[in-house]
Amino acid sequence: MSSRPSIAEAVSEVEALLSEVGRATPTDGELAGLAAVHRKGAVNLRHYLALRAHDVRKLQNSLAELGLSSLGRAEGHVQATLLAVHRALTRLRGGSDGTHTLVGPDFQQARESLGSHADELLGPAPEGRAVRIMVTADASLADDSASVRALLERGMSCLRINCAHDGSEVWTRIAGHLRSAERQLGVSCRLLMDLAGPKLRTGPLEPGPAVVTWKVRRDACGRTEAPTRVWLVPPGEGAGRPAPVLAFPREWLASLRVGDILQFRDARGLRRELRIQGREGDAFHAEAGRRAFVVQSCQFHRAGIEEAVSPVGLPRTDAPIYLAVGDTLILTRSLSRGHPAVVDEAGRVLAPARIGCTEPALFSSVKPGHRVLLDDGKFEGETLRVDPEQLELRITRGPRPSGKLSSEKGVNVPDTHLQLPSLGEDDRRDLAVVAKLADLVGMSFVQSPEDVQSLRRELEKLGRPELGIILKIETAHAFAAMPSLLWAAMEHERVGVMIARGDLAVECGYQRLAEVQEELLWICEAAHLPAVWATQVLEGLAKTGVPSRAEVTDAAMGERAECVMLNKGPHILDAVSVLDDILRRMEEHQSKKTAQLRALKSWQVKSRPPNPTPRRSH
Repeated sequence: MSSRPSIAEAVSEVEALLSEVGRATPTDGELAGLAAVHRKGAVNLRHYLALRAHDVRKLQNSLAELGLSSLGRAEGHVQATLLAVHRALTRLRGGSDGTHTLVGPDFQQARESLGSHADELLGPAPEGRAVRIMVTADASLADDSASVRALLERGMSCLRINCAHDGSEVWTRIAGHLRSAERQLGVSCRLLMDLAGPKLRTGPLEPGPAVVTWKVRRDACGRTEAPTRVWLVPPGEGAGRPAPVLAFPREWLASLRVGDILQFRDARGLRRELRIQGREGDAFHAEAGRRAFVVQSCQFHRAGIEEAVSPVGLPRTDAPIYLAVGDTLILTRSLSRGHPAVVDEAGRVLAPARIGCTEPALFSSVKPGHRVLLDDGKFEGETLRVDPEQLELRITRGPRPSGKLSSEKGVNVPDTHLQLPSLGEDDRRDLAVVAKLADLVGMSFVQSPEDVQSLRRELEKLGRPELGIILKIETAHAFAAMPSLLWAAMEHERVGVMIARGDLAVECGYQRLAEVQEELLWICEAAHLPAVWATQVLEGLAKTGVPSRAEVTDAAMGERAECVMLNKGPHILDAVSVLDDILRRMEEHQSKKTAQLRALKSWQVKSRPPNPTPRRSH
């Protein structure tokens, strides 16, 4: 038989931890600069960091064998948990539990603190579900108030607008539809607007064909669920409207009427139709029931009328660069149009592929040997040579046999610390719109406490110092700086954290993602700050109408956050409904890391009668 754990040793180890935690307690002076509502959380954050500086796995096993708390749920109330364990141990030993004084939050204070901060920032959770659902707005919602209302009816608690896309006109229309739906339904919904932040993107490429294309939403069986809206506008008047947009001569548009059917053959020679549904000024919106590719030579005419007209000024798409492992890519400071590798008739490379990068600081910071990741980590390149104008990369990982790299794709440099301004001119301009429309502002690519303070100063200038702030943790550097970032954030009353798992997976490596997201959940709980579980939650369901088994399991883990974010997709209404159901079910089984042991119904067997009739023997 194994020997029973030594109570005396356990008492000694717990007392040592209590002493460490006590020394980590911040002074009144350190706490003075924080919002009063966050001071208990700040004390506990310091206690948590002191606890997690030690490997306590052996102690955890000993405590579990003694029937005591193994400290596995101490995040929100570290000192209170240690004191409770110490009292139990000393009583088991038959002694006094000493004179330790609780300065951190107790169990109830920790629960109430995190709950109230989540309510203040993200709004009250709906009845029967403690976790809120955030939905990323698609530009099409600017002209679709019914879908905004439907999202609220399905269980959306927060709507997110990404300021990296569209513009203030689209954002304003979406916000207006949300506020109107709130009034109609008698419910509240927070509006989060994410600032774009520094733009590390690939530059433009040589133009490909001029084409406008659209898809049609289909269900899991391939049936058309809803037609696609296509805008028909006079030349130069498509800005601010959600794509797809076709420009036609103004005089021809003036001849159209609502109800007209426009017929054409697309670039593949397939017969297609557009049905005119409505008019706004000189522009019309039409519905397309089938996918199409429109090029300059396409001829449009009204049903029954031979006179035809072609669209004008179609946008030219970029011709992508195809890359394989082992290829060389030149990343340039210049934003002149990039191009594929130049090869001779035998396929020998005469000049490697080139593409620009939108962030000049990259070229003074990256060193030879540093990794450069492109298109959300689709390609990984090793830096071979560096000069002020370009980087020479060798592709070390990518799709096989090759994959395409396009313009406007993300660039990540996980080995490099870039000194970038937290708020660029575009962000400041967008922030003025955010201050008028939103309840919350998302700070993208936050890296330092100074970034947080800079945002707060801007909000003061705009007269919205109370606007809620969500720190988006997207880089390896931000992850490493979490304690100082949270401390700076707690100077603000309404604040939370978004775990941007897509960028983190690229920056930290997919192998580390599970570990990183766990640690972020823990440290947010330790600080009593709400966390948003984001990126690719039920992505397959939102985009195709059919979820994978893996993403359903992933969505269930989101129950441990205070909010789960869904990205846009044609089946987003279904995704909201399914996520609502998953979260409600999991709430009966899990609270943060603690299993909730409700009575299981899955394997219950009907009881036998209390007094069964004895069988007669023969």
